[in-house]
Amino acid sequence: MPRITDRTILIVGASSGIGAEVARQLAHGGNRLVLTARRAPELAAVAKDVRAAGSACLDIAADALDPRASADVVTAAVEEYGSVDVALLNAGQGPDMSMDQVSVADVSRITALNYDVVVNYLIPLIAQMGSQRNGGLIAHTNSLAGLMGIPRQGPYSAAKAAARTLIDAARIELAPRGVRFTSIHPGFVATERISGDGLPKPFQISQERAARHVVRALEREPAQSYFPWPTAALVRTLRALPTSVSSLVLRKLASR
Repeated sequence: MPRITDRTILIVGASSGIGAEVARQLAHGGNRLVLTARRAPELAAVAKDVRAAGSACLDIAADALDPRASADVVTAAVEEYGSVDVALLNAGQGPDMSMDQVSVADVSRITALNYDVVVNYLIPLIAQMGSQRNGGLIAHTNSLAGLMGIPRQGPYSAAKAAARTLIDAARIELAPRGVRFTSIHPGFVATERISGDGLPKPFQISQERAARHVVRALEREPAQSYFPWPTAALVRTLRALPTSVSSLVLRKLASR
């Protein structure tokens, strides 16, 4: 049974992958879930599972790239349940991209999918949670790739790093108003979306296991959460090494 019970929880990117599995795990806590993603049929299927497990659920098909649509989701959540206690911003994408083959449009698209979608929900959520008596928690599914430039993941790494930096600043500024922030940094997770992208995936874990890590982070609210530990340890080691050494290691890993 999750420790998070009787809460209103917004999950962005809830139609599949980690977001859908987090919703299913939190559904056993008697919560009120607001699920949103672009794909209405897949979203409705997750919502059905949530209700069957005993939690109330509002599913809203919306495009996180649209600032107005994102703000409307937050408004709908408050109109339905009175508040947003926890928000998990889980939308994003990180395809294989070599810097000698990408276009400006490619980089702009990845930036939008991994940074703009965070901003589109972050701003209305800060306004809402800042007005609530007990504030609230905003969690973002970032990536271990956001901690350093990963070969073949450059645009994705850059967008995730930007989102992490923005949330780090918000954490300090909004603490007096009771708005809390957790950045969650998974390694490689075996979701359907990345199954055939061609990237090497050391220490890959299942989306069910990843969701358990995410739920634990929502329960404990650390500023930063990293998993799985072998990948997190590898990234920390690479960041501590001289650039000449870490670059050589990363080059070899990317070529596998």
